[in-house]
Amino acid sequence: MNERYERGLARQRELGGATAVRRRVYDALSDIAPDLHRFAVEFAYGDIHARPGLDSGSRELVILGVLIGLGGVEPQLEAHITTALNVGVAPASVVEAVIQALPYAGFPRVLNAMTIVRRTFAEQNLLPLHQKGEPSL
Repeated sequence: MNERYERGLARQRELGGATAVRRRVYDALSDIAPDLHRFAVEFAYGDIHARPGLDSGSRELVILGVLIGLGGVEPQLEAHITTALNVGVAPASVVEAVIQALPYAGFPRVLNAMTIVRRTFAEQNLLPLHQKGEPSL
């Protein structure tokens, strides 16, 4: 493999490894697009994620905002919610980031994203996030 790929793999490991969701997405396409995974590792992780200037948590919050705005990217959203948690973004901050997208992405995309957040949090035993009667942030 090349230097970009190795740098990308190292960055993925720093972020908590490639999530099962991400692996399923690429594995499902490997019979028709075997290079797709390599492109993602080289470009997204080896070139972009490895850049200085933003800490990992901030970078993941930006990614979540973009994915919410795009809509229809549930597997990628789930993977990056998990990565955000892996790099230390607090669950309440993930929720707040999704809410922050509301005036820009609209209710349908934010509701869909929050559904993915809830499912991801449930899988990681992070619910309930708030106790009954306790105000959110």
